[in-house]
Amino acid sequence: WRPESPREANDVIVRNLWLHWFPATVARRSFSFSYSFWLGTVSAVLFVILTVTGLVLMFHYVPSMERAYPTMKDIDFAISYGWFIRSVHRVAAQLMVVSVFLHLMRVFYTGAYKKSPGCLGNRPMNWLVGVFLLILTLLLSYTGYLLPMDQLAYWAMIIGANVAGSVPVMGESIRLVLTGGTIIDQNALLRFYVLHCAVLPVAAVVLIVYHMWRIRKDGGLACMDQVLLKDRKKDFPPSATKTYSLLGITGGVDVNVRASSLVEEEDLITSS
Repeated sequence: WRPESPREANDVIVRNLWLHWFPATVARRSFSFSYSFWLGTVSAVLFVILTVTGLVLMFHYVPSMERAYPTMKDIDFAISYGWFIRSVHRVAAQLMVVSVFLHLMRVFYTGAYKKSPGCLGNRPMNWLVGVFLLILTLLLSYTGYLLPMDQLAYWAMIIGANVAGSVPVMGESIRLVLTGGTIIDQNALLRFYVLHCAVLPVAAVVLIVYHMWRIRKDGGLACMDQVLLKDRKKDFPPSATKTYSLLGITGGVDVNVRASSLVEEEDLITSS
């Protein structure tokens, strides 16, 4: 809590997970709403809301062909504030699909998926992780749509099973794994319930953690790359030097002391 030297303070920051979450210096533009629209943060917050409300709904939902729809009606009309929890869960799920898609488009159109100047970081790999996160988001939305087990969910389950069965070579095997048989019954509902509540969320958490860690390792948002590529070199005042020649000492400026900076101090924010 009271470091005795700057080095000790830096060691504390490096060893602390919470303090080391962000780089020591970040681009000032990365905090601007106009650059990223905070879509990644919005998607993460929506995922947390979905996790909390989903855990509450799990206490009341019964994954059964006979009781799935009645329990959903009980949540809406019999359980205190059940309609509110379910509405928040449904609206957050729809908003998350939109926000993740817009986040992916923002990264694409701003070129943030490209490799950093100087071969630093691995943003193309993080771009692929983001694409998989979009696929997981769509799968989470689809499997959640099936759980009420009404007519819409029943026919959507049949369509999804047929689409999976149309995959070349392994289609029929995938369809059997998803439905647990040749018809849509209790086995299919239970499998989609496990996918929605366990398999897909765990996979999403793992990829989200890696996605954010990869951003940290790449030096933050890619707006720093745009700062580096800007053509606004600024020369610092050169310091006076002395050159020793065969004829004596000559005043002037040595070529080695001239330098230029592509990143100015006003572009950065230092963590305190």
